[in-house]
Amino acid sequence: MTHERVAVVTGAGSGIGRSVARAMLADGYRVALAGRRPEPLRETAEGAVGSERALVVPTDVTDDDAVAALFAAVRQRWGRVDVLVNNAGTFGAPGSVDTLSVEDWRRTVDVNLTGMFLCAHHAVRLMKEQEPRGGRIINNGSISAHAPRPETVAYSATKHAVTGLTKSISLDGRAFDVACGQIDIGNAATELTAGIATGARQADGSIRPEPTFDVAHVAEAVLHMAALPLSANVGFLTLTATAMPFLGRG
Repeated sequence: MTHERVAVVTGAGSGIGRSVARAMLADGYRVALAGRRPEPLRETAEGAVGSERALVVPTDVTDDDAVAALFAAVRQRWGRVDVLVNNAGTFGAPGSVDTLSVEDWRRTVDVNLTGMFLCAHHAVRLMKEQEPRGGRIINNGSISAHAPRPETVAYSATKHAVTGLTKSISLDGRAFDVACGQIDIGNAATELTAGIATGARQADGSIRPEPTFDVAHVAEAVLHMAALPLSANVGFLTLTATAMPFLGRG
């Protein structure tokens, strides 16, 4: 790849998105930082090595016009996008299928599924048109794309659906040099997962602390996926705390 690499990272104002965005900036990428709140995005940029290559674009990923404006801004600034890290997401309200409200269901679906669709929609359109053609999308799935936690019906359903989205983008993108992969993360230590280390609900209803791992390792994994030539692709990567109760019976 002879041109300077361009990435878009959604949910870049905190947690995994912040760690990934800073790692990509440090690695030489020009990075568009997308998220709902401008101040955390600016904090992500200001705390990064290579902050002069950051573009802060406040974006609500559930709004098609806002997502279109995000990719228009990237195109205007840099002319292309090589990597979309489709990271924005929410745990949403807790609840089982009989207790979760329709409104809370829709809010979670809007962010975790429709938001990822909209970002991929506009990214792939640009990737098809640009020269050289093509690019890579990395979707943030979850361990919940494989096995749910109790009372997480909306979150688990959307993360299972992200797997289908990943597979469809990967299939449909083949003819256009668009690669798509998914990273399923379990218990990376961020602000959003702080409670897991003190106590998380298990399948038997008990509350037990679970191990976590440094979120920097997620950024390292994303960088590895992003660095591959478009002739190679990591379709699915699962990254968890080693002792997380995921495999087997916990």
